[in-house]
Amino acid sequence: MESLLAYTAAGGSIVRRVDARVKMVLLLAYTATLFAVARWSGLAACAVVLCALVAAGRLPLGRMLGSLKPLYAILAFTLLFGGLTTNVGDAGAWSGAFGLQGGFCTDTPSIPLSGGLRFSPVGFEGALFNVARIVLLALVSLVVALFTPGEALMDALRSLLGPLRRVRFPVDDAATALSLAVRFVPVLGEELARVRNAQASRGARFDSGGLMARLQAWGRVLVPLFVGAFRRADRVAVAMDARCYGAGPVRTSLNQREFGARDAALLAAGLAVCAACAALGRLAL
Repeated sequence: MESLLAYTAAGGSIVRRVDARVKMVLLLAYTATLFAVARWSGLAACAVVLCALVAAGRLPLGRMLGSLKPLYAILAFTLLFGGLTTNVGDAGAWSGAFGLQGGFCTDTPSIPLSGGLRFSPVGFEGALFNVARIVLLALVSLVVALFTPGEALMDALRSLLGPLRRVRFPVDDAATALSLAVRFVPVLGEELARVRNAQASRGARFDSGGLMARLQAWGRVLVPLFVGAFRRADRVAVAMDARCYGAGPVRTSLNQREFGARDAALLAAGLAVCAACAALGRLAL
């Protein structure tokens, strides 16, 4: 599988030129919007915003979705347990402050399966709504990670968390940890593709056979993936130690970027779009 990083080198100059602090604030605003919307219309508006970002960055949406395969197993269990219930009264699953409101299956009764176990269309739709939230959040985080260099991401986090220094919060350590976590998202995606291809070349079948056979095939992928992730983390720790990380009281940056009028305009426009999506996602159409 061709690296997603190759696409960032070929295009996406518009997304790349945006100040990293603006990207981080808008990422937080987009995350809050995803959990503020309570209807499919609002979630669809968030998906349109994401597609616009992907188009601006000239990224292949199919490859981005493919890089999230380790997440799909967890989401599948979310759908499974969200759709199963033992409550004959069919209490609103996934209801609450962040639950789905006005879904298509609101008045659909539960379906008996075996014994007291029933399939709840209301619960399944609520779980599907939350799964869609998580996928959109993972994709927008991937876009930010692909088009933001590690150093710029760390500087942005350090700048945004700067006021917490007054209460002796370890701003530098927190910014480093968060930036490394975000940057590891595309790296782990590429590592997953390499391990999967290596297993497929040795005869592993991921798209055929029963459920247990597929789970075993993916298990042979996830184990070396996690081992490789720990090895990469060890190498990063050694590299940071060799560069005397933590020796100084306050870290400095070689390239200090000024927050200009264009950045302020983009920030205001992005926050306005997020607010519009959130409002749309709370209205009953």
